[in-house]
Amino acid sequence: MALVTLEEAKRQLDIETTAHDVELQVYVDALAAVIEGHVGVVEPREVTDTITGSGPALAVLHPPLLAVTALAGGIGGVIDYPAETLTVDGPAGIVGRLDGSDFPAGRYTVTYTAGRPTVPPTIKLAALILLQHLWRTQYGASRGLGGIGGGDDYSVTEPVAGWGYAIPNRVLQLLEPFKRPPGVA
Repeated sequence: MALVTLEEAKRQLDIETTAHDVELQVYVDALAAVIEGHVGVVEPREVTDTITGSGPALAVLHPPLLAVTALAGGIGGVIDYPAETLTVDGPAGIVGRLDGSDFPAGRYTVTYTAGRPTVPPTIKLAALILLQHLWRTQYGASRGLGGIGGGDDYSVTEPVAGWGYAIPNRVLQLLEPFKRPPGVA
């Protein structure tokens, strides 16, 4: 599953040739880091984190969480916690023990699948609008692409407060319902 495919990008930009495919793919590839910086992991991928914690739950560093494949660690050595003995609060990125016991204090290595099972349409739309904006900054209206934007937050000469020139307000507004809570890295 891709956040945005090359074909989707070309449809968004009304590009019908392959002349810009290589350059456009660079833009497509750059979208995930920007979008995920606001909403957490979108495209599912395996992640291994080393975290320090204790108590009834451990928080992974790259939510949302789809599944835990391995968890080991704790005080006094390595304790393995088989995946089937764990509970997962996916959206929050929280791992607990099925038996309700606490994790002892210590460092843990957790391997898990982060991301979403599907890309929510609103996140995909935000990514396509961001792509459109970034592509316009590359080519501008002077090259006949004036029809792919519009509105103050598409201006390539005026920054969006706090974000410089990269992220239009409409993208931030679309991502707002999916924002990570404060304190989540």
